[in-house]
Formats: sequence, structure tokens, C-alpha cells
Amino acid sequence: MVIVLKDGASDADVASITSMVTENGWRVNVSRGEEKTIVGVIGIPPQEKATFKDHLLALGLVQDVVYVSSPYKLVSRHFKPEPTVVQVGPVRTGGGAPFVVMAGPCAVESKAQLLETAHAVKEAGAAVLRGGAYKPRTSPYSFQGLREEGLQLLAEARTQTGLPVITEVTETKYLPLVSQYADILQIGTRNMASFDLLKDSAATGRPVFLKRGMAATIEEFMLSAEYLMAAGNANVILCERGIRTFETSTRNTLDLSAIPVVKEISHLPIYADPSHGTGKASLVRPMALAALVAGADGLQIEVHPHPEKALSDGQQSLNFKRFGELMREIADLCAYLGRPLARVTTNAVATAADGRG
Repeated sequence: MVIVLKDGASDADVASITSMVTENGWRVNVSRGEEKTIVGVIGIPPQEKATFKDHLLALGLVQDVVYVSSPYKLVSRHFKPEPTVVQVGPVRTGGGAPFVVMAGPCAVESKAQLLETAHAVKEAGAAVLRGGAYKPRTSPYSFQGLREEGLQLLAEARTQTGLPVITEVTETKYLPLVSQYADILQIGTRNMASFDLLKDSAATGRPVFLKRGMAATIEEFMLSAEYLMAAGNANVILCERGIRTFETSTRNTLDLSAIPVVKEISHLPIYADPSHGTGKASLVRPMALAALVAGADGLQIEVHPHPEKALSDGQQSLNFKRFGELMREIADLCAYLGRPLARVTTNAVATAADGRG
């Protein structure tokens, strides 16, 4: 149930409504927009909805009461019509915030590799540094990551560049350690439906970057995000990273239509990952630009100083030259679309229409 308060509702009015909800043992979520204040109610039994609606309307504070029929509530635009903006250090993403590019190696391999990449992607215009310390791999014989050493190197890269850091957490037991180092916790495609991991990640208070499962419908994707928000974490960023289909010419099928669909049904920021979405470095550029046009709030792109030597996903990683060229095109397209590109200076975010100043 969504309760839309009348224009000019005071803090006391909101408190009065929320008190009524919580006294009945139901959960409440308040969203204050520029024009409307919305109170979402979760847990109200169906047989009590009509009576409770009549009681609310009789108070004179409520403009409308709307029943939400979708299985996900908190991530829905019914609960929060205005876009959510997530703040990560100096970076804002979602809604009208600048377009954000997260970039870095699939895996942290060494200090030299990571620091060289961190400085290069920042210089090119990335606003967040990505890098895997714990690597869930299909083969048990593949490189599994540097683990805590990798986290420490990510923290050092953040200190040197000022870029916030995103890294994947693969199991609940690693959360205390990873959350010490990471600015954003990434939940990868294999763990989209690991519901205990979702709840425990939300409880850290860190922003969570949730990737769509490789065979997940959009509704299933939204329900995983609902787990995060229901656990009390409103700082959720979604990512379309490609789904598994019958097509074999690419690693996955990047579902660009998911971006406008999610924009219609949810207030959360939505990113695209053209690196995993295609599995081919040659396809990253066109899919990245297409995702920007489709309305994505940002991109996550894999970059490596020598992709041919990468210990993980080198075939889909861009080298510094190709990433720099792509970032110039992204900056130009952002300027054409009237969407500033996020840039991180030493201590703050700047926006640059051309991505170079």
C-alpha cells in the first residue's frame, strides 16, 4: 500500500501516519520528494486494507491510497516516484546526477598492475575504480584473486587517485573484511539470488551494486534488489551485465532493453556492463555508447594495461589507449545528450562536458 500525503504535509503529519502504521506492527518506508511525500506500508493483511484506507482518508492528511500489486514494493516507482541518487564518497549516481564510468581490471593481479590502471582510468575520465580481490571462477584451476592483499592494494589505489573503489563480495564470511576496504559492495551474477548474502551485505550500510543473474528475468532481478532494500539499505545500484541465451557469437546477450524497462518500473540507478555483456573487447565500444543512449546511469568497463597477459577476462578488457578513445566518445555523446560526465578531482567530483577538462 502507498499513502500519498497532501501537498505541504508537515513532519508532524508524516509522524502521525507512520505512528499509525507501526502501531499495527506493519513496516513503513517514507519517501519525501520535491512535490509529494509518500508513505509505503508493507505487511498489511489484505482483509484490513479497505478499513485502513477509509481511516486514512478520514484524517484529512491523505490525498490518495494506492495498492501495489507487484511482488516488489520498495524498489518500485509506486513507492518512490522520483529517481534515487546514491552518494559514494565524492561521486553521485542516479537521477539527474552526472554519468559515471567505473573502470579497472577484472582481477587485481599486482601492485604495479593495479596502480598503473587506476591512474590511467582516472586520467581518461573514470570516476570509480573497479577491481576483483575475490574471484568466483567457473574453473577451480583459474586464478581466484589476491583476496585480502588485493583489498589492501585497492585501498592504496584509492588513496593515490581519490577514486572510490568497488569490488565483489562472494560469501557472507568475507563481508566484514571487504566492507572495511570497499566503498561499494558488488554482488555478482552468480550471487544475485544468494538471499542471505544480499541481506547481510545490506546490513553493512555500504552501497550495493547488484548485477543481474545470467538467467534472471527482470522481475527476479527486482526481487533481489527488494531483499537489499527490505533489509534497510536504500543505496542500491542495478547493473545489466548480459544474460545467457541460445546465441554463441558473444559471451552473453547484453539486454539493452532492460535499461528503459527498469527505468519505467524502478527508481534505482541502472548501469550496463558491456565487457561481460559481450565478452569481446571489440564490442565494448558500440554497446557502451548504446547503453548511454538507452538511458543508463553509468557503465562498468574492464581495463587492463596488457589484456593479452591478464589472468582473468583479458579477451573482453580494453587497453589504456582504447579506453581513452572510448571515454572521449562517451564525453562527446554525454555533451550531445546534455548529460555531464562525472570526473573526480583530488577531493571532489567535477563535471566536464568534453571529458578532458
